[in-house]
Amino acid sequence: MRRILYTGTKNASSWAFRAWLAMRELGIQFEERVVDIRKPQRFENLRRIGEISPSASVPVLVDGDNIIFDSLAIMEYANEVGGDALLPAEPLARARVRSFLSWQHAGLSGLCPRLSFESAFYPNKREMTSDEHKDTERLFSVWESELKSSGGPYLCGELSLADLVLVPTVIRIYSHSPQLNTWPLTHQWIVKLLARESVEEWVSQARSLPPVILDNY
Repeated sequence: MRRILYTGTKNASSWAFRAWLAMRELGIQFEERVVDIRKPQRFENLRRIGEISPSASVPVLVDGDNIIFDSLAIMEYANEVGGDALLPAEPLARARVRSFLSWQHAGLSGLCPRLSFESAFYPNKREMTSDEHKDTERLFSVWESELKSSGGPYLCGELSLADLVLVPTVIRIYSHSPQLNTWPLTHQWIVKLLARESVEEWVSQARSLPPVILDNY
């Protein structure tokens, strides 16, 4: 069966990054087609994606005659195809993972829309606002508590979709150099997560691209 995953410009496409990570980590074979989502070409390129996908956005997974057009759906489908390795067996633990998936999908209480993924690759980064610092500290506290409860090294013990869905957020926050002394387990988790081969592969390619500068940064 031929699978095609449409992703986006690697230093601007955090949603596609998540779907791509799940496929890579599970060893699922696929052809990647990168859609340039930089302006002004993004509008025509996404219009073309709209010819195969109801959402007219990336990521899109074409699996035979089937179209999966949401990053969470692709991640969960990849997990099922890949032997259910990225969801815990116990129902409550699975629900915890899905809670993180849903929270991230909703924008982490507004943090992600304000601190763009693109900005992680800017040579000169602005200072985080006081509200961004507060939201980040709250997020770190949640992660620290989860890691303490699970025993680590990942959020639910073993690597799961909860870790992978948060990788772009980790990159955008960590690149702005927040202090992590208060959250040692979170710091260890971040370092371990960013050192994964799949993450390094995407980030290396993202860093080789010209920055995608946003007007509202």
